[in-house]
Amino acid sequence: MAGKESVRQTVPDATLIVNESPLSRELSLGTTGEVSAPRPRLRVKKLPPERRRRKINVALEPAWYRRLILRLKEDPQFLRSTVQSAFVLLCIWIGFEFYLFMQWGMSAGTEPFVTRPPGVEGFLPISALISLKYWMLTGMINVIHPSGLFILLAIVATGVLLKKAFCGWLCPIGTLSESLWMAGQKLFGRNMRVTPWLDYPLRSLKYLLLVFFLYAIWQMDTAALKYFIESPYNKVADIKMYLFFAELSTFALWTVLILAGLSVVIKNFWCRYLCPYGALLGALSWFSPLKITRTKETCIDCELCTKACPSSIKVHKVGRVWSDECMSCMRCVEACPVIDTLQMRTSKTAEAVPPWVFGTLVAGVFVAITGMAMLTGHWQNNISREEYAKRFQELDAPVYQHFQGNVAPYGPHD
Repeated sequence: MAGKESVRQTVPDATLIVNESPLSRELSLGTTGEVSAPRPRLRVKKLPPERRRRKINVALEPAWYRRLILRLKEDPQFLRSTVQSAFVLLCIWIGFEFYLFMQWGMSAGTEPFVTRPPGVEGFLPISALISLKYWMLTGMINVIHPSGLFILLAIVATGVLLKKAFCGWLCPIGTLSESLWMAGQKLFGRNMRVTPWLDYPLRSLKYLLLVFFLYAIWQMDTAALKYFIESPYNKVADIKMYLFFAELSTFALWTVLILAGLSVVIKNFWCRYLCPYGALLGALSWFSPLKITRTKETCIDCELCTKACPSSIKVHKVGRVWSDECMSCMRCVEACPVIDTLQMRTSKTAEAVPPWVFGTLVAGVFVAITGMAMLTGHWQNNISREEYAKRFQELDAPVYQHFQGNVAPYGPHD
């Protein structure tokens, strides 16, 4: 009983909330240790105890599993990191299985056979978009890369229902990008901020890439879609993708290193400026009923929410966060010191969605849609082991090459 009672004890937030006007700054120390001339005085607001958002001290819980459950429920960033880590581990497992499959194929069958993991199709976005249009036009799910279609549907569903939560909670590239800028913050003490006159044009790049791909696919009729889906090139698209990264050219290697370096100094460089998936989800996020919502009447203008936002959104200036850059990471909600002031909720209800419920929804939507594909037999493709063995030996043939965005001509026996 004592343990249970102790969990109810809380750690109070700071009583005084400091708010800097645009012209005000903290006092600075010179090289001699003397305080320099004072700058404009800080405006200080006192937060009444009843308005302070309380934080539960998880360490007071004696049982480790209760501490874990309590932290998952009360700490949004711990919950998000747990979900991110689980999804990264899943992707690593898929990658390892695909590596073993490739070892079998490239060895002409001398290595032990390992079934190709369908989850690898999540890294074939163009094929998935083509499959989506083909399904919309014909009602048929293609049997070459069926899981790619359902993974895309799961990603789109999270964008429509839960804003860009896929980027902030599940995407392995997003997790890597976040890890890089956090490492840069620890190494250099801060991250570089791109000036608005350069930031806006750069952010448009991912939308231009998205429009390019969508326009190219939009022009394809049913026959062209079917021709691409059943092409030898598409049948080995995942194999070609693996070989591209396994045998990186000097140019590709330097491109990856430069992108990684930029991601260290600039928050979410790839996601913010170049990722077409991020552009698609950003556009879809406008339809999401759930958005970060600020109660202006109780807001104390401390600007802690804006300072916490990795996407540089001016959260403290808006009633609802409509920005296409919001990844629903909940950092702003966690930073807000005032109870019931910054919440994830719909515009129609006053009741907030707790972070642990939101995180469960993100993972749940993705698992539900991909799980449905497994249960209905639309997860594994219909390419046999014998056909894969044959195609592995023919990878250098012209029918497996991509000629300036067009599928190479092929016959019924290719």
